Amino acid sequence: MGKVLIIGAGGVGTVVANKVAQNSEIFTDIMLASRTKSKCDAIAEDVKNRTGITIKTAKVDADSVPELVKLFNEYKPELVINVALPYQDLTIMDACLECGVHYLDTANYEPKDEAKFEYKWQWAYQDKFREAGLTAILGCGFDPGVTSIFTAYAAKHYFDEIHYLDIVDCNAGDHGKAFATNFNPEINIREVTQKGKYWENGKWVETEPHEIHKPLNYPNIGPKESYVIYHEELESLVKNFPTIKRARFWMTFGQEYLTHLRVIQNIGMARIDEVEYNGQKIVPIQFLKAVLPDPGDLGENYTGETSIGCRIRGIKDGKERTYYVYNNCSHQAAYEETGAQGVSYTTGVPATIGAMMFLKGLWRKPGVFNVEEFNPDPFMEQLNKQGLPWHELFDVDLEV
Repeated sequence: MGKVLIIGAGGVGTVVANKVAQNSEIFTDIMLASRTKSKCDAIAEDVKNRTGITIKTAKVDADSVPELVKLFNEYKPELVINVALPYQDLTIMDACLECGVHYLDTANYEPKDEAKFEYKWQWAYQDKFREAGLTAILGCGFDPGVTSIFTAYAAKHYFDEIHYLDIVDCNAGDHGKAFATNFNPEINIREVTQKGKYWENGKWVETEPHEIHKPLNYPNIGPKESYVIYHEELESLVKNFPTIKRARFWMTFGQEYLTHLRVIQNIGMARIDEVEYNGQKIVPIQFLKAVLPDPGDLGENYTGETSIGCRIRGIKDGKERTYYVYNNCSHQAAYEETGAQGVSYTTGVPATIGAMMFLKGLWRKPGVFNVEEFNPDPFMEQLNKQGLPWHELFDVDLEV
């Protein structure tokens, strides 16, 4: 049905490569590319062993529009699945425009020299993609991604107006390391050390990092201390669902993780500006990334599960109601299926489903769109089939 190019050979790229190969009746021609071709080759070999499907591989620097254009023109993909770094979103979008290729990603753009992520840079491409007749699908991971689709599904089926939205993200897994991040350390540390922010009564309220926190109960896991942080899907959800009075994002962190994080910040290792060392310039957080465990290598001994969902309060037929929709994902089951841990799995599976929605013609229109702007129903159906089954609870105490 379609020819896809996956860019990025980390944990998420590993999952996407496996999942598209499992759905070879839809993804009829697959290429995996990254800066390090040997990583792509190793993933391709693993996918071949698991599925019998052959994936092509290539070397590309996703920071370079000319390199991307050369690869796109040679391979001629219908869709690019971008699971590289958020810094590279715009160069890949530029190459897509130049070559007439459709686009999908899992995380919004952020500039390399500033720890700030927002959609304005990508939303600015709306006219260019529309005029080119190309589709760009933004934020098709789990959060953002599935959480946004959960919200759209709730709005479509269960609410006349959504008033309160709390996205809750718990990783109750144990990887056995003293300190490790579940995805790219540089992106992860930048994200969780920023000031918190949530939407209330038509404006953004800023908090100190981890200032607001409380224990929340997670299905099959129990109570976990949860912290309000800023997360990118809040920006698009309050725009696309204007009845929302308050929207927050909660994430769990263990005390040991927060202690390590505080030390990393206090000693300057979270800095994103250059420092001089032995006559050369290095960025401390990039050096730290080089010595921390690779998130792609955490899967083998990872136990426990994640639980991510949306807790929603609003009005239906004039009456207040509550709704909680969530998925729990086992790290071990994810590793057995794809060779990657649950955090990579929960991002890679939705990216695959989003690509599937596009190739089937269900999510295809010219312009730049966040996932909640499409019909959520066929996506929700595929979550159950592709390894991320969801569960619903109605009229329960949301605790938030």
